[in-house]
Parts: sequence; C-alpha cells; structure tokens
Amino acid sequence: MQKVRKCACFLIILATASVAAALEPASDPPDSRQPFTIALWPKGAPGEKGDIGPEKDTTKPTDPLIAGKPVIRLTNVTHPAITVYWPPQKTSTGAAVVVFPGGGYHVLAMDLEGTEVCQWLNSIGVTAVLLKYRVPSREGRPDHAAALEDAQRALGLVRLNAREWQIDPGRIGVLGFSAGGHLAAALSSSFEKWTYEPVDNADRISCRPDFALLIYAYLAPKEQHGDLAPGIQVTAKTPPTFLVQAEDDEIGADNSIFYYLALMKAHVSAEMHLYAVGGHGYGLRPSNATVTTWPERAQEWLRSLGVLRVQISSHLPTEGGQFCHP
Repeated sequence: MQKVRKCACFLIILATASVAAALEPASDPPDSRQPFTIALWPKGAPGEKGDIGPEKDTTKPTDPLIAGKPVIRLTNVTHPAITVYWPPQKTSTGAAVVVFPGGGYHVLAMDLEGTEVCQWLNSIGVTAVLLKYRVPSREGRPDHAAALEDAQRALGLVRLNAREWQIDPGRIGVLGFSAGGHLAAALSSSFEKWTYEPVDNADRISCRPDFALLIYAYLAPKEQHGDLAPGIQVTAKTPPTFLVQAEDDEIGADNSIFYYLALMKAHVSAEMHLYAVGGHGYGLRPSNATVTTWPERAQEWLRSLGVLRVQISSHLPTEGGQFCHP
C-alpha cells in the first residue's frame, strides 16, 4: 500500500511539473526570415537595348580603402532589383527604408553604401530594401533618368507588398548617398507622375517616400549658383528630410545648404548636420572624424518623427495611390 502511495505521489509531481513547464513562456524561436531578391521589372527595364555589357565589379587592388577596407563598385547594371533585409521580429518597428547607394551614376558602392547600411537599419528595427538601380547612365538621357524609373518602381513595390512584408505603408522612407542622395531627392519631388508606362499594380500606388535621409548628396552644384541640381525641385509635398555633409566634402557643403534653404522656403520639416571635417564617401564606416557619428543623429531624428514606433498601420493606400498618376 505504501508503494502505491509513493507511486501516486510521484505521478502527481510529474504532472505538476509538466503543467508548470507548459505555463513557462517559450523561448523566442530563431528568426527564419532570410533576405530575398526580386527583379524590379517582370519583362525587363524600360528602354533597355542590351548594349551595356555584362554586370561586373570594377574594384581594383589599387583603389583607395575606406576605413581600411575596399569598396565594391558595381557597374553595367541592366537588370535592376531590390533585396529585402529583415530586422529581428522581436525588435521590428514596422518601418522600412529603401537604400540608394552612390557612385556618380557610373557605379554602385554596394557594400559601403548598401549592405552595410542595411545591417545598421536592421539593428534599429527597420526593414531595409537595397535598390540595385541601373548604371552607368544611359546615353542620350539625363544621368538619373533610368535610375529614377527604378526608384519609383521600387517604392511602389514595397508599398504594394507592405502588409505581406509586415511594413507600415505610411512609414516607408529613402536613404541615399552621393548620387544616391540625388536620386532620393529626385524621387522626393517626382512622385506625382510616373516616368514610365505603368506595368502593374505596383505602379498604381503612391511612390512618395514618407521621409528622406540624404548623406553627402549631390543636390546643388556650385556652378549653378544656388539652384538645385537637374531633376530636383522642392515643394510643400516634399517629405521631411535629414541632411549630412562635411565642410571639406569635395562636392561642396553648399549641396546640403541650398537644399535645406529650399526646404525651409517650402515649409518642409528638415534637419541638417554640417561637420568641419569628413570628406566624401565614408558611408557608415567609423573614423576619427565626428561626421561618422551621423547614424546616431539619424536615429534620433527618425525617433522624433515617430518612424521608430512599434506599430503597423492597418490602412493600406488605395489602388490608385495618393500621389502617383500615369
């Protein structure tokens, strides 16, 4: 009889332990969302003639290093694409940023101003979408023309897929460097009309960025005496903008200054950071120059806008979009 009681007690203890284990919160599952790439144009980019040559990295061993590391310089891009990089699910804010690498519309600095930037965005809870846009510029067209088509299409694709990708369609911004900054500014003023014939529903939804970060961007060349660069204009509909440049930047700090003044004149919310030393083309790679602390200022600015709040809107834009029209 005593043995039976001991056995019954043992079973009760086991059952109690099992219930307690079931009530314990499960450990977080590994984040299985892997980066993925999709082509921008299902039937090929508009106007492509197939005469550019194979895509290639033009980096040479003699190229200068940035923060002790080389830079990928991709060119001959004829098949533009976006690659989506996810933040950890438990820290995701629901915001997204489309990243435009620089390279003078000749090449794309795909790591310095691309994948490394996506890693930083993921670290602050933002879904990063890296745009591989067409370079070099196409003969007979403005330098940014083909790239702007790719940028408009990319924003439309991200917003169209916002619900599936767990993105708030009202918190999709752009971040561009150098020529990529010019492209981000061009998109910030070229969202009311597509620059190509619409292809599908991605071209029937708003392609207006909700905010823009322009890092050592080409915006207002000195020879234009304060006028903005071709393809850029500022209106009251231009999204809130964050600007960074160094005074010793080879393209001139005037680029950010004149763009900032245009934003002020149009009553667009803006924040500008000018640094004494830093040069051009540093990306996010740290150095002794204070300018390389700009990501901290950018994060503060994004938080002040409400971009980094953890909340996904249940509202999706209508099929026609608010700003883009054929």
